[in-house]
Amino acid sequence: MAAQDLVEYVAKNLVDDPDSVSVQVHTGPEGTVIELHVAEEDMGKVIGRNGSVAKALRTLLKVMSARDGESVSLEIG
Repeated sequence: MAAQDLVEYVAKNLVDDPDSVSVQVHTGPEGTVIELHVAEEDMGKVIGRNGSVAKALRTLLKVMSARDGESVSLEIG
């Protein structure tokens, strides 16, 4: 499973409006940046209390990127 697919799958299962979830991937010299966009009212569900859900997603991405030997970061907006 690709990192983009993982982020999209988790986000769609967390939010109330899964149709509003959009994931974009940008590759640059420092690595890959995954941008996650959700509806404004679902932002808190994706970030979590004290950022716990966002931290968990970033940890999963870090593990996947270490396995593949590349740098992947997540931006939520």
